[in-house]
Amino acid sequence: MLKKVNEKQKRLSADEIPHVRIADAKFPAPFRSGLEYSSPARGTWNIVHTGMLIPEAHEIFVCAAGCLRGVVLTAAEMGTTDRFSTVAVRENNLLDGDMEDLVIEGVTDIINKLPKRPPAVLVYTSCVHHFTGVDLDMIYATLRSRFPDIDFTDCYMNPIMRKSGLTPDQLMRSRLYMLLHERGKNPDAVAIIGNDLPTDEDSDLMQVLKGAGRKVHEITSCKTYAEYQEMAESSVYVSYNPDAAPGGDMLAERLGGTHYALKFSFDYDEIDATFAGLAEVLGIEPRSNDEIAALRAECEKELKETKELIGDTPVSIDYTYCPRPLGLAKLLLEHGINVTRVYVDGIPGGDRAAFDSLQKDHPDLMIYPTVHPGMRFARTANVEAESGVKVLAVGQKAAAFEETGRFVNVVEGGGMTGYEAISRTCRLMREAYCEEKPMRDLVQVKGLGCEVCIR
Repeated sequence: MLKKVNEKQKRLSADEIPHVRIADAKFPAPFRSGLEYSSPARGTWNIVHTGMLIPEAHEIFVCAAGCLRGVVLTAAEMGTTDRFSTVAVRENNLLDGDMEDLVIEGVTDIINKLPKRPPAVLVYTSCVHHFTGVDLDMIYATLRSRFPDIDFTDCYMNPIMRKSGLTPDQLMRSRLYMLLHERGKNPDAVAIIGNDLPTDEDSDLMQVLKGAGRKVHEITSCKTYAEYQEMAESSVYVSYNPDAAPGGDMLAERLGGTHYALKFSFDYDEIDATFAGLAEVLGIEPRSNDEIAALRAECEKELKETKELIGDTPVSIDYTYCPRPLGLAKLLLEHGINVTRVYVDGIPGGDRAAFDSLQKDHPDLMIYPTVHPGMRFARTANVEAESGVKVLAVGQKAAAFEETGRFVNVVEGGGMTGYEAISRTCRLMREAYCEEKPMRDLVQVKGLGCEVCIR
């Protein structure tokens, strides 16, 4: 039955919004894939933001004009239009079969007209190039021969890659390091790779590396292309965003060195195990039992203070806050904190143990999708609206769906690792509980923290 899309919607109850008890959820996909909705929360990064992390690089998107709107707006909002160009694909390009020429001549024309020659160019092709069988290898070979002084790498704005193989996000994070040139290895240099946001100086990872006297490279701190190239001296590459792991393996295979995928976790034992593995790779002594005991005691103190302050306040968590939302829910629930909802479309592989534990010990925890079309009505059925109880949200999407200004405004883990991620999360929750934020103003801003891209 057809229905007017502008018809005024009746108020929905919480039961009418798509959700499932975690006891009834299926791993790894609790919801059926189909037509998708995009929430108003925009703090997560997209491929424009991430590509801009390479200092002095120029981005060129080759795509149909309609698809270019979003990326053009992103560059404009960032204030980086001087490092961003487009080549529009038109119908005649498909009919005439000149797609290769369009990319080559379009990119050439842009480079020749730039006021300053960039040291690197990121060329983003799109799904239309794959549909038409464009010879991308020939395109890049031609561009490199025309401009031997410029480093080119292939990037993709391709939604058809979302459901199989490496995702666009994983590919983009790997492309951040494809331009590094091989050079001699420094046994004391370590590169933290695959993050959009800088690693927190107080994080467990940074404390371990600095304590071991290692020279630490991270793309977020590089101000010039030459400084970016220095990352290639690293003998160890550390990733802690799960989507960065494939890129770390590619980098180690291409330049040599060792890639170590540090697990982002809220589980004490898993934290200890992953940092013990890092110590082995670095050739240093692992943390002592006394150090571990002190770190755990600090976390327990923070968790206790958080419970005492917020009491039985309902807590909602979403996947944009960190890579392991169910792991965080499990930790908080085990410490008496009233987590009622987790917003996640699929269960991350690293959260399998937490998922199994929550199914058994907290079967009534509710899982909500974020892209299901029915979620466009979620804000009319949130707990606060129905009962007057104010929800504490951890993450932007949870805040938007719950219509609450009491929220932790952090994306992608915020540079946290190890025990520090637990302690800092607790402090941020207490801060959010005490100080309401203008939620609607904050969550609509694209790419939270993308100021690190602007050199």
